[in-house]
Amino acid sequence: MRHDRLHDLYGSELRFRTRLAGRASDEISASTNDALLITYGDTLLGGEASPLSALHKFAASHLKERLSGLHLLPFFPYSSDYGFAVKDYLAVRPDLGSWEDVEALHSEFQLMIDFVLNHVSAESAWFQAFLRGEPPYRDFFITVDPATDLSTVTRPRTSPLLTRFETASGPRWVWTTFGPDQVDLDYRNPEVLLRMLEVMLTYVERGADLLRMDAVAYLWKRPGTSCVHLPQTHQLVKLFRDVLDEVAPWVQIVTETNVPQRDNVSYFGDGLDEAQMVYQFPLAPLVLDAFAGGDATRLTAWPSNLSPPSERTAFFNFLASHDGIGVVPARDLLSGAELENLARRVLAHGGQVSDKANPDGSVSPYELNTTFFDALSDPADETEAWSTKLDRFMASQAIMLALAGVPGIYIHSLFGSSNDQAGLARSGWKRDLNHQRLKLGEVEAALSDPATRQAQVFARYGRLLDVRRRQPAFQTHSAQRVLQAGANIFALARGPRQGQLVLTLHNVTDSPSAASGDWELAYPGEWEDLISGEGFSDLSRLRLAPYQVLWLQGRKP
Repeated sequence: MRHDRLHDLYGSELRFRTRLAGRASDEISASTNDALLITYGDTLLGGEASPLSALHKFAASHLKERLSGLHLLPFFPYSSDYGFAVKDYLAVRPDLGSWEDVEALHSEFQLMIDFVLNHVSAESAWFQAFLRGEPPYRDFFITVDPATDLSTVTRPRTSPLLTRFETASGPRWVWTTFGPDQVDLDYRNPEVLLRMLEVMLTYVERGADLLRMDAVAYLWKRPGTSCVHLPQTHQLVKLFRDVLDEVAPWVQIVTETNVPQRDNVSYFGDGLDEAQMVYQFPLAPLVLDAFAGGDATRLTAWPSNLSPPSERTAFFNFLASHDGIGVVPARDLLSGAELENLARRVLAHGGQVSDKANPDGSVSPYELNTTFFDALSDPADETEAWSTKLDRFMASQAIMLALAGVPGIYIHSLFGSSNDQAGLARSGWKRDLNHQRLKLGEVEAALSDPATRQAQVFARYGRLLDVRRRQPAFQTHSAQRVLQAGANIFALARGPRQGQLVLTLHNVTDSPSAASGDWELAYPGEWEDLISGEGFSDLSRLRLAPYQVLWLQGRKP
């Protein structure tokens, strides 16, 4: 049945099989300690060198032995939304570099490439041909009578769902989920599906090891429904997986769904037929809530019964991203008052809050626009010691690194960046607070000076990454057990894996805290902190300093 469907919908499958054959499957392995850097292609500017070359130079010099791959955010020609309104799926922005630069990165790192498959730019050749009424593009987009009742449609933004465009045959109202410059594709038309399969396989040919399916939940539209997570959307993801399994089985699908947890995990399918990884959106607001209130209770309760459906799947864990901190996925985990407190905290720390439209006409917070460092600590508070801010930030990042799955580290978190107020003032776009471009030479100079903020954050982060990558207990699918260690401490046991068991403890408060609990972790011998090398003989007497992190390995006598 699967081969019949693939043949019916994608007749050139054998051509792609020939072009891409010859590489063994490399699905998510249980014996790897994968971690990815998340970055735009122009976050690092290298003077005369292309930004992608500058990124390659930095990553090869500083991250090669620490991270397995890079999530390269959209690097295609675009008209808005910092790359997510794609004008040409198959071209690299000339100001960033070339496909050769992308392939050079792939020669040393795994690559996650954004597959922006829900919509294209209104300036794209495809949509401009639609406006002129040219086949096949005149049937690539969704037109709707503006009198149609669309009140049940889930809205991720406050912009109108339909946008009026003048076409060769008169005015048409076109479906634009994310705004008037991002025009939704109509997957009810098989020609759209075939064209996007060609795009996907071109990315594979150019070096994609992972494909981040952006805004995938909205692919299929049917008025009268929510138009999100429809059964046809899941069937489309499975079809893309079918094709990859046939011609490029090493490539992993990563679904980006900024939605409540129950919907998010549905994109795993049965563990074998849909996404290999899904974004772990609740993690960021839950970690921020834990440090904001000095209480890990809600964070501890959340992952206790959370696990991927098979060892071929994993969560993509992240705290910071180009988007900011999405709060919608935490709505069934934190109260409305708690989410409002987080929004007020971010605003007080110099950040911004983006809203979404609700079916009743009201608006509510959708994401918090800020760097994670500033969300945790007020940059204007000069009374709090720098060392406290640093310890607080690193404790938050250690939680992400300790969790089962694959961590994604936004590049500005490596340097402890603050909100880019100048960038916001220039563009007026809230997300630019977390999009600051950096000169590679200045970054290198800062990292070479131990007194700088960047060097201190990078050194601490590097230490955690170095430790994590060497431990079997931190491998992607190593067992995870959430432990009760008191409200002040988030605790996990990882393993045993290859004979190693690691107990991770993270104090989320600014006070010394005892780590108490009946953990049933009997181990013959002492425990050693993998980060500091310090030994412990009695877990019942553990006491953590403010924001201290302990990753304890059972040490046999």
